[in-house]
Amino acid sequence: MKYQVGKTGRVVVARFEDHEDVLSNLTSIAKNENIKAAVFYLIGGMREGRIVVGPEKDVMPPVPVWRELGESHEIIGLGTIFYQADEPKVHFHGAFGKGDKVKVGCMREKSETFLVLEAIIIEIEGVDAVREFDPVSGLTLLKL
Repeated sequence: MKYQVGKTGRVVVARFEDHEDVLSNLTSIAKNENIKAAVFYLIGGMREGRIVVGPEKDVMPPVPVWRELGESHEIIGLGTIFYQADEPKVHFHGAFGKGDKVKVGCMREKSETFLVLEAIIIEIEGVDAVREFDPVSGLTLLKL
């Protein structure tokens, strides 16, 4: 295990409107506010999204299993923002529910708001964590 200790910096409250792209908006806020490390919470609705729900098998590199939202879902999610080179990289896991069906996974592509989505972004100061590509897993992982 590796870890660093930081402290809470600024807190950003954002509202994403209908049809807005959640992942790109989180990235834009991080860039615009020069937030190098953060945790975020999301609550609201999404109409489109593409999530990874796990690997096909427990092997390296993992082959992702993809699922589509394809229609409105209630969501609750959390994630982190750390830089990869000169760009903020968002890592977002959420639970996406519609009726009696719930999907849980990592949102990686398509992330369109349904009606409204609220975001709380909490900046982390005093850490120098970054994301780097790991050739073994084929994923961009946190490096401390």
